[in-house]
Amino acid sequence: MEHSATISIAPSRSSSAPAWDHLVRTDQVHGSLYTDPVIYQEELRKIWFRTWVYVGHESEIPNANDYVMKSIGPEPVIMTRDKTGTIHLLHNRCAHRGNRVCMSEQGNARSFTCPYHGWTFANDGDLKGYPFPSGYEGVDRRELGLGRVARVGNYRGFIFGSMAAEGPTLGEHLGAAAGAIDALCDTSPEGEVEITAGFLKHKVKANWKFLVENETDGYHPSFVHASIFEVAQSGIGTLYSAESTAVSRDFGNGHTENDLRPEFRKRDVPMSWFGTTADKLPDYVEKMNAAHGQEKARQVMIDGTPHIMIFPNLFIAEIQIFVIQPLGVDETVQHVTALQFKGAPDLNRRLRQQTMGSVGPAGFLLADDAEMYERTQMGVQMRNPEWLYLGRGKHRERRDENGFLIGDNTDEVPTRGIWRHYKSMMEAD
Repeated sequence: MEHSATISIAPSRSSSAPAWDHLVRTDQVHGSLYTDPVIYQEELRKIWFRTWVYVGHESEIPNANDYVMKSIGPEPVIMTRDKTGTIHLLHNRCAHRGNRVCMSEQGNARSFTCPYHGWTFANDGDLKGYPFPSGYEGVDRRELGLGRVARVGNYRGFIFGSMAAEGPTLGEHLGAAAGAIDALCDTSPEGEVEITAGFLKHKVKANWKFLVENETDGYHPSFVHASIFEVAQSGIGTLYSAESTAVSRDFGNGHTENDLRPEFRKRDVPMSWFGTTADKLPDYVEKMNAAHGQEKARQVMIDGTPHIMIFPNLFIAEIQIFVIQPLGVDETVQHVTALQFKGAPDLNRRLRQQTMGSVGPAGFLLADDAEMYERTQMGVQMRNPEWLYLGRGKHRERRDENGFLIGDNTDEVPTRGIWRHYKSMMEAD
């Protein structure tokens, strides 16, 4: 449904879609963008149900007929691998009366049967049959299969879906962010990431955009995470200090990163990004040298894995990934799991342990962030001031050697980039 009316930026909230110039400025955004349910519905239509959204990883369904429940925005999606190995993204809704056909989180099945009237669908979405077929004489079964996500894309095992039949290709959407996925995969001796450690789900009473902004906000760690940095004596805090040589970057298309490589290269120590030294992972180092050659392997192990937010929902955070799922204007779930690298069991064990310590049920990092999300959500309910200021470091924005906007690691270059892309998508017909 198209809307032509504008939203007021006065204290009262409008029930019509907004004029985006009145809500998104160069260095400010209006508080209603996080609280207005009409805006949230427009976001679903123009962002979540139009652009490419990360859904899952092919390693989660390694065998023929495997499936796992995923989502695009708030909508449940079944990611399946059929008997030929082809991956499908299916809407979890029976074509008959709309009941869900799959209630299990994951499994292995050639078909799904709706519990309401017994309609059965193959794991590629085709309707296989229904009870008492004489009642359906002349019906074309091909028109009554499960809904399919319009486009499915696979980049280095990362599965993306777009509900729009037309639009930019996955490669065009990822742009330079694809290089971060490449760098992540290069950290594996076999060039592949595996998502096999299982997911934790963290629900917060906050708008999804607060999470997207926070993932590459290099300004908050020194304050929000000060206690755990001090207790762990990890040295991470120095990466986000005013003296850090790390940079923040806007890749365009809403993709942003904190590039920590300048700091790691200055230290020139393999595996320091992981808080350890290479001698503690002899099997991993040996396999990396064999796979890449000593010179490249050493550089990969110095640079480490990326810290990048791939818009709108995939956050690669060095040792883990977060998948952001909006459930409502003020409710969001983060699905988090430890990264695992094929052929690196000694590194993988440490990755799981560190992930549990940082973002597990008793972890501190995610609890710190969750508290900030919910406090901020409460704050934007207030009417004064109406605007949020995003101007940190604007005076020192610059272009890197590839033409991307960068700033100091504590600058709000990523946040401004996210909002520029957001505005362009919301203004599109």
